[in-house]
Amino acid sequence: MKNFLISLLIFLSLPAGVASAAPKAELWPVWQAHDPASVQALDHQAWQDFLDTYLVQSPDGINRLPYGRVSLLDKKRLAAYLRRLSQVLVFGLNRSRQQAFWINLYNALTVKVILDHYPVKSIFDINISPGWFARGPWAKKLIKVEGRKLSLDDIEHRILRPIWKDPRVHYSLNCASLGCPNLSSEAFTKGNLERLLEEGARDYINHLRGVHFAGEKLVVSSIFKWFASDFGADSKALVTHLKKYSEANLRKRLQAVTKISAYEYDWRLNDVEIE
Repeated sequence: MKNFLISLLIFLSLPAGVASAAPKAELWPVWQAHDPASVQALDHQAWQDFLDTYLVQSPDGINRLPYGRVSLLDKKRLAAYLRRLSQVLVFGLNRSRQQAFWINLYNALTVKVILDHYPVKSIFDINISPGWFARGPWAKKLIKVEGRKLSLDDIEHRILRPIWKDPRVHYSLNCASLGCPNLSSEAFTKGNLERLLEEGARDYINHLRGVHFAGEKLVVSSIFKWFASDFGADSKALVTHLKKYSEANLRKRLQAVTKISAYEYDWRLNDVEIE
């Protein structure tokens, strides 16, 4: 009992910027069902309208949301959009529309979680996940799709990662933090999916919060540590991935790199400060 209490105190004393290892990608086979021949389209206009109204593309390259300025009406519209997504028969969609569906659902749910608990300094401060050692909102069942209750963790680690096995998905999901890849200014659709995945990878890797050098030492986002297996077998494979999306100057510096020197992540909320 004494050791348990000591462990608990150590865990509770961790700063918000310290995250535990991310969950493994573990497929829930039921979500593999899809209809390759389906031409059914989904309406994500409500999410696009929300992004058009509130997303701020800051000069520092980080997309932000003024959570404190979101109107009651737009909060209701966001909730209504999520209710409509919960009624979608996902198994009847083709793969591309499914992927766009899950990405939009994840991002819109994350924004709603912040709005429901605002003001907060970090999403890590929203401790609604079940379990003694759980932090943040990721393990909380937030929505029901095809009759099954799902959490943000379920969407990311039991559906998106194991089904598509595409590392670019990490650049499409936003956790409402300054260290996270940007919340896209466009709702994902079948038509723009590939472009947005590519743009997300390039934007993040070429931004300081994704990859930078401290002297001669390579410093990268903790995302590349938490999900190391998604980016290849080792540091060499990760560097190859980074070079694929890096701009000329960064790619040149990466040529001589063989290891990662440090990982960083900023869990502060991607809010817009009101002066």
